[in-house]
Amino acid sequence: MSALRFSGPVLPSGESRDLFVVDGTVTYERPAGAELAASGWIVPGLVDAHNHLGLEDGGAVPDDEIERQALADRDSGVLLTRDCGSPADTRWVQEREDLPRLIRCGRHVARTRRYIRGYAHEVEPEQLADEVARQAAAGDGWVKLVGDWISREDGDLAPSFPAEAVAAAIAAAHAAGAKVTAHCFGTSSIGPLLEAGIDCIEHGTGLAPEHLEAMASRGVALVPTVLQTDKFPGFAEAGREKFPAYAATMEQLHRRRREVLMQAHEAGIALYVGSDGGGTTRHGVLHEEILALHAMGLPAEEVLAAATWRGRAWLGFPGGLDEGDPADFVVYPRDPRLDLTVLAEPACVVLRGRVVART
Repeated sequence: MSALRFSGPVLPSGESRDLFVVDGTVTYERPAGAELAASGWIVPGLVDAHNHLGLEDGGAVPDDEIERQALADRDSGVLLTRDCGSPADTRWVQEREDLPRLIRCGRHVARTRRYIRGYAHEVEPEQLADEVARQAAAGDGWVKLVGDWISREDGDLAPSFPAEAVAAAIAAAHAAGAKVTAHCFGTSSIGPLLEAGIDCIEHGTGLAPEHLEAMASRGVALVPTVLQTDKFPGFAEAGREKFPAYAATMEQLHRRRREVLMQAHEAGIALYVGSDGGGTTRHGVLHEEILALHAMGLPAEEVLAAATWRGRAWLGFPGGLDEGDPADFVVYPRDPRLDLTVLAEPACVVLRGRVVART
């Protein structure tokens, strides 16, 4: 592979430099014969921290559709994805050098008949720890629980599992070396998860002040998925006739979601960016999630950091573009710290040292 040269401010430092790519890695030592490939603002690849590669309405999709989803993410600048639950076997994606790096959670683990049909392994509380251990062994260091969902008996959101089952399951995951995250829309599921030592909360619209304090002190992350939580009024309307209490809960959670998000930010909780791509959500829209988070009140540069260098470091990858780091980056025509809309306009996408997309 011939050496490539990229020129411009390199984030996060913003120092203008010539960055070279040799054998898939970054170097700042000029090699012989390096050709200019692109110039502009050079940014570590975007990180989609909540994605469902291989999932659509009804469950798993075939490999050609998985490829289409992955390419849509890649061409938008997403070069690292944390799968947050998928019924499809996506391990083959990790063997493709032209597709984004993938951290697999395996399949969601949910309560029997308490989640979307075809998405999850559905178990009863006494089976939860064993199933989580199986998912930990099959995944890439993460397991995804469905923390709450609508209970037909209660007619409202309710925790999926009792506290003792949650504690045993999270202990089983940690014993296997895996971290645990959980889908949580409401409030009552979160306390037991935090007490059990969970590592991350997805959505988090029901977070209460005591939860925020616990998350901040214990280093529990939050991926708020605000494009998804903006759909709550539609969920409420769809369930209003049969489950009026659920409808009221979802409307209240929607009204409070900005307040909760800003409280989490002010509490110092580590926030990361996830599109929730899959199911009813498109792939390739992480830049829209970034803009939505900024519109909710988060500072632009903090959202950018969460979606790039901080997100990569959180998931165990080099965060910046230092000497010897993997050459996974995007070149933009303007400074995204000043104008986040430019994230919809990647001029050049470099993955594993290869130019994989240009505009």
